[in-house]
Amino acid sequence: MSAIIKKRFAFTICMLLIVSAVMGCSNSGDNREPSNREIDNKAVGKEDHVYKEKYDPPVTITTVWGVDPALTFREGETIENNVATKWALDTLGIKVESLWSVTDTNGAFATKLRLAMSSGQKMPDVAVIGDKLLAQDLIDSGMFQDAGALFDKYANEKWKAAMSLDPGVWNAYIKDGKRIGIPLLDYAYNNDYVLWIRQDWLDKLKLEAPKTITELEVVMDAFKNSNPQGLAPDQVVPLSIGFKTSMSTWMGDPSWVFGAYGTLPAQWNTAADGTLEYGSTNPGMKEGLIKLKEWRDKGYIPNEAALWDENKTSEPAVAGTAGIIPGPYWMSGWPLLDTANNAEGAVWKPYAIPTGKDGMAMRHGTHFVNGVILINKEMANPEAFFTYQNYLFEYLADPQAGSPFELGAFEGYDYALDANGKPLYVADVPGGSITAPFRYFIVRDGARIPDAQFKALLNLAAGKEATTTREKEIVTQYGPQTAYAATVVLAQEAISKKDMFAGPSTKTMKSRMDYLKKMESQTFNEIIYGEKPATAFDEFVKSWKSSGGDEITREVNEWYSNVEK
Repeated sequence: MSAIIKKRFAFTICMLLIVSAVMGCSNSGDNREPSNREIDNKAVGKEDHVYKEKYDPPVTITTVWGVDPALTFREGETIENNVATKWALDTLGIKVESLWSVTDTNGAFATKLRLAMSSGQKMPDVAVIGDKLLAQDLIDSGMFQDAGALFDKYANEKWKAAMSLDPGVWNAYIKDGKRIGIPLLDYAYNNDYVLWIRQDWLDKLKLEAPKTITELEVVMDAFKNSNPQGLAPDQVVPLSIGFKTSMSTWMGDPSWVFGAYGTLPAQWNTAADGTLEYGSTNPGMKEGLIKLKEWRDKGYIPNEAALWDENKTSEPAVAGTAGIIPGPYWMSGWPLLDTANNAEGAVWKPYAIPTGKDGMAMRHGTHFVNGVILINKEMANPEAFFTYQNYLFEYLADPQAGSPFELGAFEGYDYALDANGKPLYVADVPGGSITAPFRYFIVRDGARIPDAQFKALLNLAAGKEATTTREKEIVTQYGPQTAYAATVVLAQEAISKKDMFAGPSTKTMKSRMDYLKKMESQTFNEIIYGEKPATAFDEFVKSWKSSGGDEITREVNEWYSNVEK
C-alpha cells in the first residue's frame, strides 16, 4: 500500500470513528422508528458493510463463467483457478469461487444460467452478462439488487469518470427507477467499421480507393475479373460479408450498404419526425437489398453469405482470396496480419465507407457498453466487488508508469521479461503467449475506460513516440495500420449512428421480437437470393407492423420520450 493510500485510509478510519461516536451519542435518546434497511440487516445478522483495500480474513465472491472456446491456460490452470484468482487473493484478500463454468458455444452459458435461475439453484454473487435478453430476464427475476446505489457509494473516481462519458449506458438496466445492473464499459468506436482493402491489388491495377458505391463496383469487378494475384474469377471474393447472424454485425458487416440509402438495419434510428423507427422497415432497405442481390448475381459477395457468420467472413481475407472486408480499426492486428503468410506481398489498408446517392453514408455506431454486471441481493460482502473492480480501474484500465499492470496483465502470460529486463510479447513469451488473460478477471477484460484506447491511437497516428503503457501496447501488439485506421474512423465520425433504443426489452419485444427477426431474416435472404421479388419487402413491412411491430414501436417511443425528458 502506498504512503498516500495509507494516509487516506487512516484518515477515513478516523473519520468513521468520529462519526460513529457522534451518532452513538445523538441516537441515545432517539425514539425514531428503525429504517427498513436496519430491520433487514438485523433480520439477517448483517452489519453496515465496511469497504477495505484488502480483507483479512479473506472474503469470498462467487461467480459463474461462460468460457470462450478459444481461451487458453497455462498447464494446471483453469478458469476457476489461475493467475488472476491467485492475484485477487494475494493482493486484495478476495477469494473468487466458481459455482460452475461452461464452454460457451451455441448459447450454452445463457441456457445454463436460465436453468439455474428457474430450478432454484444457488445464484452467483456477481454475474457478468453480455446477452441483453438474458440480462433482462435476470433483472426481472428480482434476485439482483440496486447496483447503482452500491456504485454511488463504493466506486472510485476513475470508474465514475469513465461511466460519466455516456450517462445513457445505464438506461438498459433500470427497473422501477433503480439501476439494477452496472454497465460493462467498452472502448469507444470499437466496432465503427471501415473498409479494409487490399492495397497491393489496387496498386497493381492502378486503381484509386473507391469513394462511392459506383466506384466500389468498379473495384470489385476488377478484383474479380482481372485479379492481380492471378486468381481465377471463381476463386475471388471481392467483398467478404456475411449475414447469418444479422445484417448488422462486428466484422464482415453489410449494414453500411443500406446506410448509402438512408437507413441502418436491426437497430432503432431517428426518423424524419424525430421519433424512433426500426431501421429494417425503412424504404431504404429495399434499395439496399436490390443492390446486394445485384452484387451476389455478379459474384461480388459470397454466394454463401447468408450462411456466413462474422468469423467466417475473415477466412478468405486471411487466405488471400478476398479483396475487401468491412470491419473495425483493430483488424490490422487480427486477423488481417496473417494474410501475408498466405499471399506474398499482401497489404491491407483502411478506407472510408463509400457514399451513395447525394453523398449519403451511415454505419453502425458503437455504444460504450457491451454487457452488464449484476450483484446478488444475498451477497454477503457487496463492497468487496468494488474493492476488486476499483483496483482494476485504478491500475489496469489505463496503466501509468509504476502501475502493477504497466507491462501487461501477468508476467509469463501476455508478456515476459528478457535477460535485460525488457518486455517480450506475443510469440516471444516463453511457452507461448496465452490467449486473452484479461478474460480471467471476474469482469470480462478487467476494466476499460471508453476513450483511453483512442487517445493512445491518435497520439501515435500524429507521430508521437510511444511512452504510455497503452501506446506501447498498441505498437507491440497491434497491426501496422491500427493507428491510421483510427483516424479513418474519426474522419467519418458523423456517419456513425448508434442504436437509439438502449432501454430494457419492452413487453411486446419479449413475446414477438424473435418471431419478427426470423421473418425479417427470411424475407431479406429470399430477396437477395432471387427467390422473391423486391416487392416482398413491402409485404414484410405490412406483416411486421401488424404482427407486433407497431406496438413495439409505440413502446420504444414511449421509453424514448421519457429518456429525452
